[in-house]
Amino acid sequence: MDEALIHQLLEDVRLGTLTPDDALLQLRVLPFVDLGFARVDHHRKLRQGFGEVVYGPGKSPDQCAAIVAELLSQPTGPVLLTRATSEQVVVALERNVDGNKYEHVRGWHTVVWRRADERFERVVLAVAGTADLPVADECAAVLIAHGLTPTRLNDVGVAGLHRLLTEIETLLVADVVVVVAGMEGALGSVVGGLTSAPVIAVPTSVGYGSSLEGVTALLAMLSSCAAGVTVVGIDNGFGAGCAVLRLLLKQQQTTLVSGVANG
Repeated sequence: MDEALIHQLLEDVRLGTLTPDDALLQLRVLPFVDLGFARVDHHRKLRQGFGEVVYGPGKSPDQCAAIVAELLSQPTGPVLLTRATSEQVVVALERNVDGNKYEHVRGWHTVVWRRADERFERVVLAVAGTADLPVADECAAVLIAHGLTPTRLNDVGVAGLHRLLTEIETLLVADVVVVVAGMEGALGSVVGGLTSAPVIAVPTSVGYGSSLEGVTALLAMLSSCAAGVTVVGIDNGFGAGCAVLRLLLKQQQTTLVSGVANG
């Protein structure tokens, strides 16, 4: 349940097209619904700007399908099942039709139901190497679910810096940039020094021995000399996508408040 739905609910009560008892019945599911094995949070979009997401690992296929069904029972917003196994995907799609599947990290999948309407903010997804694409794909799936179509800059790592520099205009007009890089993670600093847009850096576990399965890239990004680069966890494309949504939500709220004040 989101703000628009609550406003409509109150307006329907005011106009007499909905009784207070019927409105109360709908509001009873606002905080959460207890399925026994999970308490599904219908209040999250109202608090955070986007709804609860179903994390596949540790859950049975039946549990995943049931949580997705409960989230879909409310009429607004996309629903995502992330890092799902093939079996979880099959059962969830059998019981909840019209989902779109995206493949990503190490054979896991993201499934999206009820994709949001198209948005026009400019999100750039800069990916150091082809081996980093699965993590970038996870981030892209989250963005696509919420109506954003990121501009992809694939294979623009610092081993061939000229490949990135040909895209400088794209970086300069971006509203947000997500950088996905393994090895030594230098791409985050480079992009952070080229654009004024918020930069979200995602270290990946790609790399040779001393990359320490992403720890080297993580520490390098955290130590970036480009001020203000935000860093999420290793291989956390999902978290980067959510960070983009939060940033854009605050930008929208600031614009709205400014418009009201100047109106």
